[in-house]
Amino acid sequence: MKLARIITILVFISSGLLLISCEREERGFRVQPPSASRINTKTLSDLKPGETQPDTGVKNEYEENAYAVSEGKRLFEAYNCSGCHSHGGGGMGPPLMDAKWIYGSRPEQIFSTIVEGRPNGMPSFQHKIPDYQVWQLAAYVRSMSGQVPSDVAPARDDDMSGKKPEASTEKLKPKQSGGIPKSAEMPR
Repeated sequence: MKLARIITILVFISSGLLLISCEREERGFRVQPPSASRINTKTLSDLKPGETQPDTGVKNEYEENAYAVSEGKRLFEAYNCSGCHSHGGGGMGPPLMDAKWIYGSRPEQIFSTIVEGRPNGMPSFQHKIPDYQVWQLAAYVRSMSGQVPSDVAPARDDDMSGKKPEASTEKLKPKQSGGIPKSAEMPR
């Protein structure tokens, strides 16, 4: 009887310790990105004459997270960034797939461009987009020009691929016809 009590007490104590020591994985749905506090600069460009400026060291952790970069891609479409930047190839806004960027290509410069806007077209999204989404957008924008690891970067959309479906190329071939087209004939 005493042995049964001791075993029962030990079972309760060990199960209590197991319940206390077990922790579930904590998922941060609103993870604070690096330097999540707003960058309070009013300069339009970090470009300055003289020696090259050292890198400030701001690292966007989202650039190493495939899910965050794909969320940036989704947000790029959702906020209609492709309306001006034409899926990164440039339109009314500058292209995002090339190596030369007007206001810089470092993560904090892209963050600043999105938040503060730029003259002649880029609107300010300050207080309209949460910081973590701005950092996700910045990670995706950098992925378009190959500045993030290739295993993290999302694949290109089908509409951006260079191949055309074979069925559509036949429709594009001009038809051989002899003589004047009917639309150019004079009425009788």
